[in-house]
Amino acid sequence: MRISRIYLHSALSSHSLVTLAEKPSHYISKVLRLKAGAELLVFNGDGSQYPAVIEEAGKKSVTIRTAEGKYIDNESPLSIHLGIAISKGDRMELVIQKATELGVTAITPLTSERTEVKLKGERLEKKLQHWQHIAISACEQCGRNQIPVVNNLSTADDWVKTVDAEKKLVLHHRTEQALDASLSIRSSALLVGPEGGLSQREIVEAEQQGFIPLQLGPRVLRTETAPLAAITLLQHIWGDM
Repeated sequence: MRISRIYLHSALSSHSLVTLAEKPSHYISKVLRLKAGAELLVFNGDGSQYPAVIEEAGKKSVTIRTAEGKYIDNESPLSIHLGIAISKGDRMELVIQKATELGVTAITPLTSERTEVKLKGERLEKKLQHWQHIAISACEQCGRNQIPVVNNLSTADDWVKTVDAEKKLVLHHRTEQALDASLSIRSSALLVGPEGGLSQREIVEAEQQGFIPLQLGPRVLRTETAPLAAITLLQHIWGDM
């Protein structure tokens, strides 16, 4: 029987009683329908995970007892910061989920000249919280014990000026420049545009900030396909795939 992995936004230690907050308590007791005596794996993003047993499962709160925690380092040796223009529908959610599974370290949603989605105020704040929750859920599923951060919304122009990485890449399907895989790197930044792509001015601006154009073959990939293909390529060359 598969043991559920649950992220808890609270301090965790070995051999301790933990009374969970209302949201995870509801998820465990009402959604998973777990009872007292059921086993769990819990983590809070610090790199460790803890086997646990449910001591009490009430209507409004759940109490667990943790066993000996263990630090499990299953992070990639390559740190990847994905800067991606926000897209329509559920495409952004798909990218965040799969990019987390593929091992990205940070995700920054971006606006660009051709971005059609407009977010601000309370709607933006709810979206950021939702995207972070998607990253957390992906970590629960894939076994990661460290959570990639979803940063606040930025413009593509501002992001390329401030992001720090050894290798900076911008997806550009019209370039003929090959990726130099001979160098050994530990960090990368990947810039991906919206459905209509980045403008020529934005690509030039990225290049002026040290970004190298990257082409992913002769076919034009959709905005939700391109970043996942690029992340896989980077993990294969410099990471752990």
